[in-house]
Amino acid sequence: MKYSGKTTKSICICAALALGLSGCGSNGPLDPKNPVSLTVWHYYNGSQQSAFDELVKEFNDTVGKEKGIYVEGFSQGSVADLETAIRASINGDVGAQAMPDIFSSYADTAYEAEQSGALANLSEYLDEKELEQYVDSYIEEGCIASDGTLRIFPTAKSTEIMMLNKTDWELFAEDTGASLEDLATIEGVAATAKAYYEWTDSQTPDVPGDGRAFYGRDALANYFIIGMQQLGVEIFHVENGEMTLNVPKEELRRLWENYYVPMVKGYFGAYGSFRSDDVKTGDLLAYTGSTTSAMYFPDQVEKDDTSYAIDYLVMEAPVFDGGERFAVQQGAGMVVSKSDEQREYAAVEFLKWFTQADQNLQFGCVSGYLPVLKEAGSIEKLDQVISEKQLEVAPKTYDCLAAVFGEMEHISLYTNKSFRNGSQARKVLEYHLADWAAQDRESVANAVKGGQDLEEASAAFVSEEAFEQWYASFCDALNQAVGE
Repeated sequence: MKYSGKTTKSICICAALALGLSGCGSNGPLDPKNPVSLTVWHYYNGSQQSAFDELVKEFNDTVGKEKGIYVEGFSQGSVADLETAIRASINGDVGAQAMPDIFSSYADTAYEAEQSGALANLSEYLDEKELEQYVDSYIEEGCIASDGTLRIFPTAKSTEIMMLNKTDWELFAEDTGASLEDLATIEGVAATAKAYYEWTDSQTPDVPGDGRAFYGRDALANYFIIGMQQLGVEIFHVENGEMTLNVPKEELRRLWENYYVPMVKGYFGAYGSFRSDDVKTGDLLAYTGSTTSAMYFPDQVEKDDTSYAIDYLVMEAPVFDGGERFAVQQGAGMVVSKSDEQREYAAVEFLKWFTQADQNLQFGCVSGYLPVLKEAGSIEKLDQVISEKQLEVAPKTYDCLAAVFGEMEHISLYTNKSFRNGSQARKVLEYHLADWAAQDRESVANAVKGGQDLEEASAAFVSEEAFEQWYASFCDALNQAVGE
């Protein structure tokens, strides 16, 4: 897989600043007779938490015991819960817990923590040879300090894939001639969704306007960031710590036409908390979501009066027609709290162990996360680890990882650099168009129930004037967010 960005040597002075810890012996500043206890805060739950805890136990019983490091992990609940707890610790809020030694963090949250001076400089504990083992763009993403040094240790990454209810798709395709090849582009998905709506509507000729949605997507912010990148525009361009906002009307019109318009007309949908929920209820056939969502793709559709088993397909996430083949690079890394040499060194030793191919792929087999070492990103290495460790891997998770590894030669991963108020800006991308579409879809649906046909009911909402109104509001919201 190609990764957007320059090589590690040219984008990070991390390696050049690696100071090493000479004179400390093979265990650095550690003493096995007086082990260091480290706390890790994360947001893993369920099977992911179990997999993480199992690896922590393995570390404590082996390398940790040998070096004098004991690690204990604590789930803080959701990502939002973890971020709230970290901010409370940094700010010294009443009742807040002390900062953990290590915590999971997305780039925007880590950037905030770094600005407050709370993070350790990981460049002091990694040499150039070690850094070069990691995927270049993962290291680049973690170099968020003003001097370019490393603050986020890449531990597990993800990208987006498309998952499809194969069982119901085949019924639709057999009747209409729809092709999976049409789903390779975003425009093709929109056209297919229109055809699916009309096909389902035609099955009940006595009830006009009751067609069903075909497609939805999680993380609408990714649609903006990656969609614009595919069209040659970096919406958040960051250089020397300063962000330039790029919102050209022509490109944003394409995004609006291929998400808002099909949402308003009922060709796309968003009903439950996640689009995999909507597949389970039969409200959608396909969605774009994180590789980590594969394990949640349902085994059956459950409606009020019936349920039936379904098969699935894992596909590449669609791209804009004629656009560059970019996919999102996402997933939290781990950061180390600033403390003292011994604790920081011990924390990095654990993270280096956790990200070695065997451990990282073992975690990925449960979580759907991608490994972070270059050597680990292949189906051959995945199969080797599964065989040697005798792992039981859910077929959907395996197929998802295999599909992503298979894209390696023709997809570039991208994530924007961190900047001040980045979290607020991302929230605008996530919710502004989604909320706008949901409100207008309700109006259109009510008009159809009142007797109007779909084209008549939606005409005012999909007009040039409607786009101009949304575009002005969207730009205002973004400018307000980044200017706060």
